[in-house]
Amino acid sequence: MDIKMKRKGVRNSHFPVAIFLVTFFVILLVGGIHTGIIIFFHENVWGRGLSGVAQTTIVICYWILIASGFTLFTAWQIRKAYEIPMKELAKATDAVAHGDFSVYVPPLHTSENMDYLDVMIMDFNKMVEELGSVETLKTDFFSNVSHEMQTPLSVISNHAQLLLSKGDLSEEQQESLRTMLAYTRKMSDLITNILKMNRLEKQTIQPEREIYDVCEQFCNCVVQFEEKWEAKQIELEIDVEERAYVDADPSLLELVWNNLLSNAVKFTNPGGTITIKEVSDEQHVKFYVSDTGCGMDQTTINHIFDQFYQGDTSHATEGNGLGMALVLRVLQLSDGDITITSEVGVGSTFLVTLPNVAKNGKEMR
Repeated sequence: MDIKMKRKGVRNSHFPVAIFLVTFFVILLVGGIHTGIIIFFHENVWGRGLSGVAQTTIVICYWILIASGFTLFTAWQIRKAYEIPMKELAKATDAVAHGDFSVYVPPLHTSENMDYLDVMIMDFNKMVEELGSVETLKTDFFSNVSHEMQTPLSVISNHAQLLLSKGDLSEEQQESLRTMLAYTRKMSDLITNILKMNRLEKQTIQPEREIYDVCEQFCNCVVQFEEKWEAKQIELEIDVEERAYVDADPSLLELVWNNLLSNAVKFTNPGGTITIKEVSDEQHVKFYVSDTGCGMDQTTINHIFDQFYQGDTSHATEGNGLGMALVLRVLQLSDGDITITSEVGVGSTFLVTLPNVAKNGKEMR
């Protein structure tokens, strides 16, 4: 309501009338000086003594000086009036796009001298404030509801396991209980991932960074999936260095490896191949995780890091669409990066890049 009331007195022009009046009189003055120079050349003895080339050179230099001054003045006005405010607004917009709703862009003028650019900035600030309120509401909802849902899920899971332990159930009843357990675990994993994602986005989880051997950690994660890849008769090819050191939070980075390996096993067909390779140079440690699974089209690749997005719906019951979003956020907090190459029907390769601590001269703890 305040903005609507203020818009009644908003100036339609971003430049005050005084600037145009000054410009007008300066141009008249410049023209008058030019005329005076010409008259001086014709009527003054000293002026008539100059050659035509000298007179022309003086006039040209005069206009070069005037044109340069006017150009610099115009550029200064454009920079002050548009470039600086627009860059500040662009910077604030980028911050909002990355989840920071605390940004505020001050108006350029007081309420008595507002123009349309001030109104646009005020509208932007109002929008960010409301987005921040919605984000806070969403955060509170996820935190409160997620915690409340964990308790009944645990009760359901415990009772289902208790019933399964009895031997007097029919095969159909046992299958129903196993399905119930599978979906309660899926729901519990979803809630856990929502809480993790929420805390990572809000930075309530502060990475506890340390320098450690990431190759050892990665190999330990690979071993945890041995039962799953053997059950699908998947061939595993692994080529990892003896050691490579990174500066990161081990517990967070473990989420990255577990998600990538889980996806590789999940999307690789029985009898397929998973290839894992690690290389390092002076600057980076790189992990390649490749599979011979179903692959992804460009649309899926573009959205794979979106929360709750699942490109292959045939495996929807095996995940919740938050794994890759978690991977990206953890790597951002670890100064790392991830890229994807994939071809439908051929497979996918995920490349994780992390700063190399040991080879860039940093001291290891």
